[in-house]
Amino acid sequence: MIAPRRFLPSTSALIAFEAAARLGTATAAGAELSLSQSAISRQIKTLEEQLDVQLMRREGRLLYLTPVGKDYADKVRTILSQLASASVHARANPEGGTLNLAILPAFGMHWLAPRLSDFAATHPEITVNLSTRLSPFDFRTTRFDAAIHFGRTDWVGAFHMALMSETVVPVCAPEMLPEPAQDAKDILDHPLLHLDTRPRGWARWFKDHGVTQDVPPGMIFDQFSTMAQAAMHGLGVALLPTFVAEPYLNNRQLARAARHTNDSIGTYYLVWPQDRTEGAPLKAFRSWLGTQTG
Repeated sequence: MIAPRRFLPSTSALIAFEAAARLGTATAAGAELSLSQSAISRQIKTLEEQLDVQLMRREGRLLYLTPVGKDYADKVRTILSQLASASVHARANPEGGTLNLAILPAFGMHWLAPRLSDFAATHPEITVNLSTRLSPFDFRTTRFDAAIHFGRTDWVGAFHMALMSETVVPVCAPEMLPEPAQDAKDILDHPLLHLDTRPRGWARWFKDHGVTQDVPPGMIFDQFSTMAQAAMHGLGVALLPTFVAEPYLNNRQLARAARHTNDSIGTYYLVWPQDRTEGAPLKAFRSWLGTQTG
């Protein structure tokens, strides 16, 4: 049992209350819901009696929310919206399920999205919804079933499935360097572009290739895609993950500034909450990811 019956009002009472709270009169709420003014008033009165709290003040024909009524109306509106969304999904996909996945922008755009058609072909009964999130969050306060995480196994309260490490390569506009630099230190002759979530990316790259000079500052970006665009327009050399760089290299929009690569500071993971029952869509998606990453 989810909760005592007295704390689970009828859907019709909640719908009537939400409409009256939004429109300000029982008459307007009744017109919207094809009910009489008295029917709306009875539903609200029943709701208040069930909860043993006053939700609305009545002044003539107008209805005003009490402080507790305003807070309750906001929550009821959210719950009714979620219930309607769940019903739409159930009707659109009666034999399957939905996976709500939080993704990192570059990984989602350049690695995951091109492969999702394969998942859709093998699991047509599952709908995958993607939303961007840049940092860890609390699964308990969101609708997400899983997320893509970069770094270490440090997402609190989550299981981790390693997907792939991140290998990076320096790239620039083709006209900036006709040929890739043979010596890594030659890259220092050009402006360097930096990512704010990888502040020591260039320092690691140079150290791995025997360059001990200090890394000069340069433009800072919050996403790989923006940094790639800046590199395309000749603003400097960008250090991009290979899966991000490859489409630009194949289209000759970018060129290798050097052939040297190295591993970045972390690993990409699929993470999902430890305190929630794992649904069939997530199990299927996790199994499919294993076939893509080995």
